[in-house]
Amino acid sequence: MARMKFICDSERCIECNGCVTACKAENDVPWGVNRRRVVTMGDGQPGEKSISVACMHCSDAPCMAVCPVDCFYRTDEGVVLHDKDVCIGCGYCSYACPFGAPQFPSNGAFGLRGKMDKCTFCAGGPEEHGSAAELEKYGRNRLSEGKLPACAEMCSTKALLGGDGDVVADIFRTRVLHRGKGSEVWGWGTAYGKPSK
Repeated sequence: MARMKFICDSERCIECNGCVTACKAENDVPWGVNRRRVVTMGDGQPGEKSISVACMHCSDAPCMAVCPVDCFYRTDEGVVLHDKDVCIGCGYCSYACPFGAPQFPSNGAFGLRGKMDKCTFCAGGPEEHGSAAELEKYGRNRLSEGKLPACAEMCSTKALLGGDGDVVADIFRTRVLHRGKGSEVWGWGTAYGKPSK
């Protein structure tokens, strides 16, 4: 079974926010929540780098470890999902995640608590695949349709890669060998562990 992963190649990302727009449009994401965002390091400085950040669907997900009601679960493909019917909105997952993936809808000056929302890798949720309930709560289940996440498909420079972790790693490895630099992907070691030497 494939283990789904994301990689963002900072050498290719042009901060166009196409991935953010694709995610919001595909999943009808609530106001104030960004399942994906583009972060620029060293903005305006020579050598600035931009990366697209979302839930990394960690192998040892801290959000799963701290949730007091166990609303998080991992699919057979390694996608970390949550059940909004079980979530109590405590916010522990938001504090535990090093990528800031779990978020709450905001409304007004001080925000609004409610059911947490996060990237689903376009894999839907616990409801029946393709059902109206799944679409309303979690967005479209593109994986069950044999498609990749909308953000990765819409990336114009193919900086954002998503899919089978082995295939994604091979593509990135080929890029690194071709250009001769850039072997450390921001966030990879935190999400999936350091490579053994």
